[in-house]
Amino acid sequence: MSLYVMKFGGSSVGDIERMQRVAKRIADKQDEGHRCVVVVSAMGDTTDDLIDQAKLLNAQPPAREMDMLMTTGEQISVALLSIALHGIGREAVSYTGWQAGFRTDETHGRARINEIVPRRVLESLERGQIVIVAGFQGMTLSGEITTLGRGGSDTTAVALAAAIKADVCEIYTDVDGIYSTDPRIVKNARKLKEISYDEMLELANLGAAVLHPRAVEYAKQYQVKLVVRSSFNYNEGTVVKEEASMEQGVVVSGIAYDKNVARISILGVPDIPGVLAQVFGKLAGEGVDVDIIVQSGVQNGTADFSFTVALGELDRAKAVIDSLHSELPYREVTSEDNLVKVSIVGAGMVSHPGVAAKMFDVISREGVSIKMVSTSEIKVSCVVEAGNLQQIIQALHTAYDLDTEEQAYVGGPQDRR
Repeated sequence: MSLYVMKFGGSSVGDIERMQRVAKRIADKQDEGHRCVVVVSAMGDTTDDLIDQAKLLNAQPPAREMDMLMTTGEQISVALLSIALHGIGREAVSYTGWQAGFRTDETHGRARINEIVPRRVLESLERGQIVIVAGFQGMTLSGEITTLGRGGSDTTAVALAAAIKADVCEIYTDVDGIYSTDPRIVKNARKLKEISYDEMLELANLGAAVLHPRAVEYAKQYQVKLVVRSSFNYNEGTVVKEEASMEQGVVVSGIAYDKNVARISILGVPDIPGVLAQVFGKLAGEGVDVDIIVQSGVQNGTADFSFTVALGELDRAKAVIDSLHSELPYREVTSEDNLVKVSIVGAGMVSHPGVAAKMFDVISREGVSIKMVSTSEIKVSCVVEAGNLQQIIQALHTAYDLDTEEQAYVGGPQDRR
């Protein structure tokens, strides 16, 4: 008898009808002879609605109280789903994240899981019950309620699957699986039968919205078999595992993009040891994440360098750089925000020369200049102006033989909670 963890996002349980459909799907899984643990997000837009209500009362609500508020959405979902399962004759029990044994650090709003003690979950499984667990939440050792931040329910599901040694963790969303690129941009995007943890982690970090990077990290670390599939049909999904078998001739598996990009350039920086450490140490100390860094050659004892940050961090990053001017007499600071990062990912790149050159050629033929480049063994990222995004992705998709005749997209915005 296999043990399944099944995670359903907010769109999958967005109303009573969908909740009933999910309950039927879980019952079908149990009828196949499997034990089931289910992780559920808040219904539909519940979390956004709660945030809006809080901000009507206080523009800057305390992080502790926001965690107290936002965890209620998942508690409603698990109780209703358990009630729905009882309504079709199934024994089910619902647990909050802390009842299920999730112990976190004390960072409100983006806590990390320190340990899972799933005693009650395992006891309920022994009694033959279907266990419903609230995603996105946990509790500190001192008894404070916390939330896990963006993608927290995915992380809950994968971490719980690792803790209870589940055979499979299925992530149910509103698309059929992992695609070669965003099907909203490329209508003939290809659904992948399987993908490696490393490829999926790169895609998730680079902007693909199906799985959260932390969930993929957990899956890779604990060798949890993941399947991403739709909650609205019974089509086969995409398997995420240690090593995906490489399709003949496929070098690039997927194309991702990130519109949340801004570039800062610091010009005329003295070429002395420790300058980069000074700048990026200060940015890190202020909590600003930096992505791509490029430094030019030295001329007349000075150098220029550029780096990218999230668009929402641009003003804060510039303020940090301004605060360094008295210590670091640079000539000028410039910034750009009409940018996008386009990335190709594929394990086959390691053994195939010319992959990056093809990407640069495709982008240049679209009449677009490449502003920055970043590479790893299995990815190449280019920062370009945002205007031609759709044409660039379609051209890359075709150039790397990822097109298929099938109509791929079957749902709305992908469910990340």
